[in-house]
Amino acid sequence: MGIRGSEWLILLLIVLLLFGARRLPDAARSLGQSLRIFKKELSAEGGSKEGQDAEGSSTAPSEPPRDAPPASP
Repeated sequence: MGIRGSEWLILLLIVLLLFGARRLPDAARSLGQSLRIFKKELSAEGGSKEGQDAEGSSTAPSEPPRDAPPASP
């Protein structure tokens, strides 16, 4: 099925009426920034999963909780 040319034109006109011509560039810019952040987070998450073993626990040593009392010497 898919969207044909006339349907794209109708969707574009509806978006133009809803947001106005002045706000469309700002909306497109913020959408682009959001997609860049989303892609960056996905790639960072994929990199962090490489350091995990089969059970899902990290192979790197973990930090003690911040609210834990300091270890005595």
